[in-house]
Amino acid sequence: MLDLKFIIENPEVVKRACKLKHEPDFVDEIVEQNKLRKELVAKRDNLRKELNQISKLISQLAREGKDIDDLRDKAKKISDEVKATESEFRKVEEKLSELLLKVPNIPHDSVPIGESEADNKVVKVVGEAPKFDFEPKDHLALNDKLHLFDFQLGAKLIGAFFPLFVGDGAKLVRALINFMLDIHTKNGKYIEIYPPALANRESMVGTAQLPKLEDDMYHLDLEDYFLIPTGEVPLTNLHRDQILREDELPKYYCAYTPCFRREAGSYGKQTRGLIRVHQFDKVELVKIVHPRNSFDELEDLLKDAEKVLLALGLQYRVTLLCTAELTFASAKTYDIEVWAPGSRKWLEVSSISNLTDFQARRMNTRFRPKSGGKPLFVHTLNGSGVALPRLIIALLETYQTRDGDILIPDSLKGYFGKDKICGNN
Repeated sequence: MLDLKFIIENPEVVKRACKLKHEPDFVDEIVEQNKLRKELVAKRDNLRKELNQISKLISQLAREGKDIDDLRDKAKKISDEVKATESEFRKVEEKLSELLLKVPNIPHDSVPIGESEADNKVVKVVGEAPKFDFEPKDHLALNDKLHLFDFQLGAKLIGAFFPLFVGDGAKLVRALINFMLDIHTKNGKYIEIYPPALANRESMVGTAQLPKLEDDMYHLDLEDYFLIPTGEVPLTNLHRDQILREDELPKYYCAYTPCFRREAGSYGKQTRGLIRVHQFDKVELVKIVHPRNSFDELEDLLKDAEKVLLALGLQYRVTLLCTAELTFASAKTYDIEVWAPGSRKWLEVSSISNLTDFQARRMNTRFRPKSGGKPLFVHTLNGSGVALPRLIIALLETYQTRDGDILIPDSLKGYFGKDKICGNN
């Protein structure tokens, strides 16, 4: 969340951010609630002061044996008014807290202003599109022969948009997960974590999935737990309600997790095949860093995610998202999109974001400066390193043969155990 003081002192800046991100504007309501809160605090303090004075007077008159009944009645009336004021104050505080959770992060100055995906800026294109001497098939046509995944069986077990990977398809998933984890952890840069696939409400609020995206989440009513939509949730929350030492920063974490999102049905034709599903596997990268370094750390995080696609020999491009395409919590985001030649589409496989101190304020994650002074909020960053379904689409379509087999990239052969995926596996 944003600092309340910042909102009060910079209302037009925050209003502009809401407009640029196409988010509702609650700034005026926050200003009004904060004004009311201050008035209630002043009223409560004055009543308490008056009550203390009367209490002292009652004690003095009682010692002198004088009548104190009228003063007791007055003290009771003031005491009741203090309780009523405190109750109203708590309601205003609760309302103010709810409103603050609805205010988006401020886009960084380097983010292009725009209204839609068309306004995103292509930063670079890496690699060349594969050339075929035949008409390349998309991943669904290839799967007709290869039987790597089965949506009908997935639907039988739970419902639509839950693919079930079979045989070499399941092996490919496992190989890619291990391959990506090794890329990110082999030099000791990232600490590997294997977190729970469930998160409590505090964790979801901490990383800003809640309250905005609650309808997109899978929720367990009995425990008030959520199936995680991304490994960002557990990894970023590792230091919730902690004060770190400055020399403990930066912290880099990496994790494989299954991810769960309800969103697939709202995207129409885009939900075809593996492009958008309710459950998918992903390797996530999270950084918890010093504020002065966070935008340099963003560029470094982008390079780390790119390593996966470079090692697999896939063509990809990096785009800088415009203001309207940023997520609620992001200050700046790069998308990595891989080329799928059979589908003839660029498919997003990673979003690399700097959330500045937006999540840290929600989580109360701070560090104590070496030079002393009060603790400061850290900056948090995250990015997919990378998500599997669309990566698998690009792999199948890029490395297909005329016969409909799939060649395995050299870097993946040791993990997969074979040079090729053939039909009837």
